[in-house]
Amino acid sequence: MFKSFIKIESLALKLMISVGIVLFASIFIWSHFTLKFQEQTLIDKKISEVDKFCNTVLNFTWFAMLHNPNKDMQDILKSMSEYNDIESIRIFNCQGQIKFSNTDMGLGAIVEKTDVACKTCHETETPVIRKDIKDRVRIFKSDQDELLLGIMNPILNEPSCSTAQCHYHLKGINKLGALDVVVSLKDVKTEISFIKTMSVWTAIYLFIILAITIGVSIFTLVTDPIKKLINETDLIGKGNYRNNTNKISQKDEIGQLSMAIHDMGYKIKSKQTELNRQKDLYQNLFDQVPCTITVQNRDYQLLEFNQGFSKKFKPEYGDFCYSAYKDLNKKCNDCPVERTFIDGKSHFSEESGINKDGTIVHWFVKTAPLKDEKGNIVAALEMSIDISRRKKLEGIVKDSERKYQAIFESIPNPVFILDIDNYKIMTCNNKALEVYDYKKDELKNKPFSFLFPEKGEFEKFKQNLDNPFHERLINHKKNRESIWVNIWVSPAEFTQQKVLLVTVLDITLSVETEHQLIQAGKMATLGEMATGVAHELNQPLSVIKTASSFISRKIDRNEPIDKDILNTLSQEIESHVDRASKITNHMRLFGRKSTFSKEIVNLNETIKKAFDIFSQQLKLREIEVKWKLDDNLPEITADPVRLEQVFINLLINARDSIVTRSEKNEGDKIKQITIATFLSSHVVIVTISDTGTGIPESDINKIFEPFFTTKKVGAGTGLGLSISYGIIKESGADISAKNNPEGGVTFTIGFPTNPGELREY
Repeated sequence: MFKSFIKIESLALKLMISVGIVLFASIFIWSHFTLKFQEQTLIDKKISEVDKFCNTVLNFTWFAMLHNPNKDMQDILKSMSEYNDIESIRIFNCQGQIKFSNTDMGLGAIVEKTDVACKTCHETETPVIRKDIKDRVRIFKSDQDELLLGIMNPILNEPSCSTAQCHYHLKGINKLGALDVVVSLKDVKTEISFIKTMSVWTAIYLFIILAITIGVSIFTLVTDPIKKLINETDLIGKGNYRNNTNKISQKDEIGQLSMAIHDMGYKIKSKQTELNRQKDLYQNLFDQVPCTITVQNRDYQLLEFNQGFSKKFKPEYGDFCYSAYKDLNKKCNDCPVERTFIDGKSHFSEESGINKDGTIVHWFVKTAPLKDEKGNIVAALEMSIDISRRKKLEGIVKDSERKYQAIFESIPNPVFILDIDNYKIMTCNNKALEVYDYKKDELKNKPFSFLFPEKGEFEKFKQNLDNPFHERLINHKKNRESIWVNIWVSPAEFTQQKVLLVTVLDITLSVETEHQLIQAGKMATLGEMATGVAHELNQPLSVIKTASSFISRKIDRNEPIDKDILNTLSQEIESHVDRASKITNHMRLFGRKSTFSKEIVNLNETIKKAFDIFSQQLKLREIEVKWKLDDNLPEITADPVRLEQVFINLLINARDSIVTRSEKNEGDKIKQITIATFLSSHVVIVTISDTGTGIPESDINKIFEPFFTTKKVGAGTGLGLSISYGIIKESGADISAKNNPEGGVTFTIGFPTNPGELREY
C-alpha cells in the first residue's frame, strides 16, 4: 500500500528519492565535517587562549620566584582565575605536591601519578616532558558533568635560575614542577550547540530549497515533457497522428526525443497511410478480381475467400472446398492443392464437373503455397476461373474461323497480313493473287517491299505507317507492270500474334481516267487562254515587224544604219523572239500529258509562271492584280505543272466572276485580284481573292464536286475546281473557299512544310 501511495514506479519520484538521498547524505556529511571543523576550531582557539594564559602565569611564577614566591601567590592566582574565568590553577612541585592554587581545597596535597592531570607526563614509568601543547591538553568532564579543558605546562629549571647564587635548585634538575590550568568549555559548548542548530537549519533550508528546485526542474524539464511524449506515443499507437510534440521547445535530449517522436509520427502516418492504401488496394483486388479465390488448410477447409466466390457459392468459413463449389463428398482425385502442400510449388489444372445448379462447368485452376516466416507451408491459395463460357465459345470460334476464312478469301480487294516486326507477307487472300498475278507460295514470307518498284518508295510508306491511309502508291505485278493503288494499314491480331492488316485498292483505271480529265481540263484552260496568248504574241511580232521594216527601208534607200541603232534593234528583236518562244514553250509544256511527279517547288515562282501565261487576258478586262508575296517562304514538295494548272483555274474563275459582276452594271466595284503568300505555323499559305460575285452559301460546299458549276450553261464544264482539288490533295495540301464580307471570294491553299501534316483552312 505504501508503494502504491508513493507511486515508486514514477520516474520523477525515483529521481527525487535518489537525488534526495544523495542530497541529504551530502548535506549531512557537509554539516558533520563542518561542525567537526568548527568545534575543533573553537577548541583550538580556547586552547590557544588558555595557553597564552598559562604563559602569563608561568611568567608571573618566574617573576615571583625571583622575589618572594610565597608572598600573596595564592591571592594572585585566585584573582587571575576570577578575572579570566578559570576553573582551577594549580602549581605542582617535583614531588606532585600542590604548592599553589586558586582555591584552598587540596592545597599541600600530593597528587598521584594516576591522576588525569599527571597522566600527561607520567603515562610511562619514565616521565616525559611534552613540549607540544596538543600532547599536554586534556578534555574531560567534572563531577557535575561539565566539560572542562585542562593544560599541563612543565616548569623547567632554566639556566638563569640554576646558576644564580640566589637559587637553591641544582643544575642537574630539569623540571622544577608543573602548572595545571583547567577552564570550563561551557561557552565553547554553547557556541558549538548554536553552530549545530544553525547548521541543522541551514541543512534543512538547503535541502528544502534544492529539493523544491530539483522537483520543479524534474517536473518541468522531465516529467511534463515525458507525459506529453507518452500521450503522443499513445495516440500514435492508437492511430492518431496529430503530433503535438512540437509544443516541447527544449533543445536538450528530451527536445531531441520530442522531435524524433514527432518525425516518427509523420513517418508512421505516411507508412500507415501507404499500408492502408495497399491493404485496401489488395483487398479490393482480392475481392474484385474476376475469378474465385480461396485459401485452404491441409484439410481442404476454407480459411478465406473473395467476394466472387462468396456471391457465387455462399460458403461458410470451415467448409470443405470440394463440397462448397463442386458438390463432392471427398476431394478431387487429382487435387492441385494437395500437390502444392506436398512439393510447395504452384500447380495448374483444368477441371470439369457438375455445378450446384446441375449445369456442366469447366474450371481453370492455379494454386500457390502460403508460407510463414519460417518457410513452412501453412495454407494454399487456389484461384479458379470459370472457363465454361470459353469452352462454349471455342466451338463457336472454330465455326466462325471457318466462316471468316471464307469471307477473307472472298473479299473483292487484295488483303495482306504482314509480320509487324519485319513486314514479311504471312498470308494473303485470293484477290491479291489475282491482282498481282502471283501464287500464294511465291508471296509467302516475302517482304512487302517486293511489290514496290523502288526500295525508297517502300521506305516512305514504312515511315508513315502511323497514318492508316496511303494514297496513290505504285506497285508492280509479277510481269513488272505498274498499277496505282490506295493502301489501308491497321494493326490486328492473327493466330495470337500482332500483325499488320493491309488492304489494297487497285485505282489504276480511276487514275488513268483522272489523268484524262486533267488533260481535258488543260485543253479547256488552253482554249480559255487562246485570246490572251494571241494578243501576247502580237506584241513581240509587232516589234519584230517594225524593226525589220526600218532596216528594209534603209537598205532600199541605200542609207547607212547607225551601229548603235542596229545593235538596239537586234537586241529588241532577240528579246521579243525569246518572249514569244517562252510563251509557246510554256503552252506546249502545260498542254502535254504527264504523270504526277513531286519535286521541290518555289511556290512564288510557280504562281508567277501561271500569271505570265494569263496576264494579258486580265489586262484586256482592266482587272488589277495586287501582289503580297513573302520572299522568304520555305520550299514545298508538289508537281509544279499541275500546281500551275490549279493557279490558272483559280485565276480564270476570279476573272469570270469579276466580269460577271461588271456585266450586271456594278461598275462602281473595283476590279481586283489579290494574290498573297505567307508562312503560318509551319504551313505555307496561298490566298487568291477577287472582287467578283462570290458563291452562294448553299453551293459553297459543292464547288469541288465534279461537274458542278455556277456558270451559265455552256460557259463551264464543272471540272476546273474538281481537278484542282484532286491536284491539291495529291500534293498533301488542303484547299478551301470563303466569301469575303465586302464581296467576292477567297480561295486558301495550305502546304505543310512537314508532309505528314495536313490542316484545313
